[in-house]
Amino acid sequence: MRPIVPRPRLLAAGAALLVPAALLLGVPQALAAPPALARVPSTMPRWLASGQARRDAAPAATGTLSVRVYLAPRGGQAALESAVGALSDPHSARYGQWLSADQYRAAYRPSDAALSRVRGYLTGQGLAVTGVEAQRRYVSARGTVAQLQRTFHVSLRRFSHDGQQVTAPTAAVQLPPTLAGSVLTVTGLDTTVAKMTNRQSGRSVTPPPAFANARPCSTYFGQLTATYQADYKTKLPKFGGKTLPYATCGYTGPQLRTAYEADSALTGKGVTVAITDAYRWQLIAKDASRYAAAHGDPAYAKGQLSESLPTSYRHEDECDPSGWSGEETLDVEAVHAMAPGARIRYYAARSCYDDDFSAVLARVVDENVATVVSNSWGDAGEQVGTDEIAAYQQVVLQGAAQGISFLFSSGDNGDELANTGFTSADFPASLPAVTAVGGTSTGIDWDGSKLFDTGWGTVKYTLSRDGRSWSSVGFTSGAGGGYSSLFNRPAYQQGVVPASAPAGRAVPDVAMDADPNTGMLVGQTQTFAKGVHYGEYRIGGTSLASPLFAGQTALAVQQRGGRRLGQLNPVLYASRSLFRDVRPEPSRVGVVRADYSDPTDAGSPVVYSVRRFGRDSSLATAAGWDPVTGLGVPKVSYLTGLKTPDPAVATAAR
Repeated sequence: MRPIVPRPRLLAAGAALLVPAALLLGVPQALAAPPALARVPSTMPRWLASGQARRDAAPAATGTLSVRVYLAPRGGQAALESAVGALSDPHSARYGQWLSADQYRAAYRPSDAALSRVRGYLTGQGLAVTGVEAQRRYVSARGTVAQLQRTFHVSLRRFSHDGQQVTAPTAAVQLPPTLAGSVLTVTGLDTTVAKMTNRQSGRSVTPPPAFANARPCSTYFGQLTATYQADYKTKLPKFGGKTLPYATCGYTGPQLRTAYEADSALTGKGVTVAITDAYRWQLIAKDASRYAAAHGDPAYAKGQLSESLPTSYRHEDECDPSGWSGEETLDVEAVHAMAPGARIRYYAARSCYDDDFSAVLARVVDENVATVVSNSWGDAGEQVGTDEIAAYQQVVLQGAAQGISFLFSSGDNGDELANTGFTSADFPASLPAVTAVGGTSTGIDWDGSKLFDTGWGTVKYTLSRDGRSWSSVGFTSGAGGGYSSLFNRPAYQQGVVPASAPAGRAVPDVAMDADPNTGMLVGQTQTFAKGVHYGEYRIGGTSLASPLFAGQTALAVQQRGGRRLGQLNPVLYASRSLFRDVRPEPSRVGVVRADYSDPTDAGSPVVYSVRRFGRDSSLATAAGWDPVTGLGVPKVSYLTGLKTPDPAVATAAR
């Protein structure tokens, strides 16, 4: 699960001569647009009101920028959204009549004429057209600042915002009316960098360095009570008058399958689950096979785990390429644990930046081999630009039209107030056409039966120096959730999300285990203090919840004879009885966790802390839909109980 890295709130060093952006916007535009021009609203930077315009604001006219001009789908964006709505609505006569990739292209790929108009206009303004995306999603071009200002009828200025020094337009792009209908958005004029990060929780970096869980820990919830430290001589204090259990060592595939799927014979056979992350972990097949053999998961069949890789990578230090290897490991092993017969296809993005992630999703929908897509990454809040939002929407809508179900982890920072300065759901989890997966703290007993689910939100307490009491450190992590400021409340949430809740698309939709203190045990080759070798560790985050739910959904698709479910939410909200409502569990206070002071060295001293359950920033678990667990946790009946019209029967009836 890869949340977008929150942008620093402090200005970078050297940005001394600043004036408010609002003052700059008040001066006459150097290139005022004639009244006949049409505005492209998705190109207005959303951060302008809070940004600071530099006193040396005018960039050099001869400086160059690269842009992407995204073409609108044939017939227009509104027509595509309407069609997807009909295909995804179980009450519609068109429900489930998914398009193939070729049918989608025939109906919605930008026409030759539209492409010709856009290319002709760009070259006519002196820009160099450097490429056209394979499916005509966008035209790449490059030009000087002066050329770009003239082409898009904007004034480009230099700003400081959220710790970045950027060039950006002071207003939305404007184009001739004959062209505006062919253009969805323009990216690259605003040089703000939005960086996606994984949503795994419970460790710092995946390798290097390694992560090792300390002992004591429990093989199932409640096995060991935290009465003594590891030396079995030194007592631990009670917490609130109670003796808490030690955290689990991490649940294995068989434990998770039993807890969520009981004795189901479904395996996901015949269904392909896609996983998207940044970069590629070269030892994933070896590590995943070793983990499966060690813990009772079926072996991978030949070709069951495959890859779709870019032609090159952008190895940016900010992206921490090695860190993404842990995300890939978690996603692959979690999907296989839940759906051991499903095919898994891993799609690697070139980097952790927005443009590369929208491109990797485009590969998924163009190949059209996956039925379910698990995405364990995202932005902290909805700080992504309107131009990139339009690019993501375009590809997700194509996938929905083809019957592909997109899942996104909801985030690991609760309401995001501490990261962004305001409460917000995360993006792309807030897209109405995707299913946002929130998190629980989950107890699994010795026989694999479920003991409890409660909303994931952790407050940490450390052991005092004298070892006699616990002191609060505060909130550390919890399931992301809240209400979108970008998207209206979709129809499928009306009457389900409380009317008293803030307006906007509500996140998440469903939940599964995400607490790193009740998380999954995974295995990966890592760099330890004494060398590189395979090791196993407990991990969590909504990065775990998303692939777990993807695996369960693969089983539900298999039960339906392989028929795709498309945009899941209209079906899920109409099938609320298949979800167990998650409510507060006052008797489940939390756990004591033992950690090595140096996670790479199992010989380092052990430190102890209490991780209290059910404390997710300002978000609360409650009866009915809530912003921590959504509709709740899928019951075993989710695998067989999804009742949707059979498109073949509906077509014959007409």
